[in-house]
Amino acid sequence: MIRKVVSNAEIAVEGLKDDMTLMLGGFGLCGIPENSITAIRNLGVKGLTCISNNAGVDDFGLGLLLQTRQIKKMISSYVGENDLFEKQMLSGELEVDLIPQGTLAERCRAAGAGIPAFYTPAGYGTEVAEGKEVRWFKGKPHILEHAFEADFAFVKAWKGDEAGNLVFKGTARNFNPLMAMAGKITVAEVEELVPAGELDPNEIHTPGIFVQRIFQGVNYEKRIEQRTIRQS
Repeated sequence: MIRKVVSNAEIAVEGLKDDMTLMLGGFGLCGIPENSITAIRNLGVKGLTCISNNAGVDDFGLGLLLQTRQIKKMISSYVGENDLFEKQMLSGELEVDLIPQGTLAERCRAAGAGIPAFYTPAGYGTEVAEGKEVRWFKGKPHILEHAFEADFAFVKAWKGDEAGNLVFKGTARNFNPLMAMAGKITVAEVEELVPAGELDPNEIHTPGIFVQRIFQGVNYEKRIEQRTIRQS
């Protein structure tokens, strides 16, 4: 068996260089690869293109990489929780490609499935469709979207084994499994790392064949974007 287990996030991000394209899993602040993001920040690489549904918040998640000006371009669906993102976008410092959420997910999935492009009606008649090929299917216009190409995919799972098999929990099962399939190098951080063979095969969401590196994460914060409590 190929050894995929690495001891920490710092080793897991080895080979990451300036101007690469990264996928980062999660939905909002749920299921984001917290340890990997910190390691990327400490590595100091610049000019990154980040594909992620969200851009974190000002001081957490991808917001940490925005603070250090390491991200050149964000490809996202929802970015409304990050004031720093807004400032960098409006100033022209940060390139932004906003994509319908379903299209974002399918461009990830298509990359993992070996599908180079597909047609979707989402975005037709808006800025999303500018410069893209249009074809009509059953009387309805569709625009051509291409699968993503990512040098690295960083995902976070609930459990994983030494062979790289992953189990996601709740909302973290949204973009993480799609991105895990799509990166040239997929790095998985897990809350619990177990020996190969311990996971029930029927409960595995991402087979280990898609994962090149896996490590046991530490010190997860699992923040909430908007905490709402009852007034006393």
